[in-house]
Amino acid sequence: MSTVRSDIQQIFRDVLNNPDLVLTDDMTADDVPEWDSLSHIALMFSIESELGVTFSDTEMGSFANVGELVGTVEAKRG
Repeated sequence: MSTVRSDIQQIFRDVLNNPDLVLTDDMTADDVPEWDSLSHIALMFSIESELGVTFSDTEMGSFANVGELVGTVEAKRG
């Protein structure tokens, strides 16, 4: 598991208050009951803050799944 993926998984666990959550590339908000529109914003801001990246307004709501989110963060971090 990449460092970015591991960090994002921990952020999801913390924000969604679900310590057993295991992310997969194809996972979406539809797959996680705690992941609603409000928690999505908290997730994005936490990822920005903790991983030192910035998402555009368009990016905030455009990720198709966790794999795309992880790939974008990895690309932004170089």
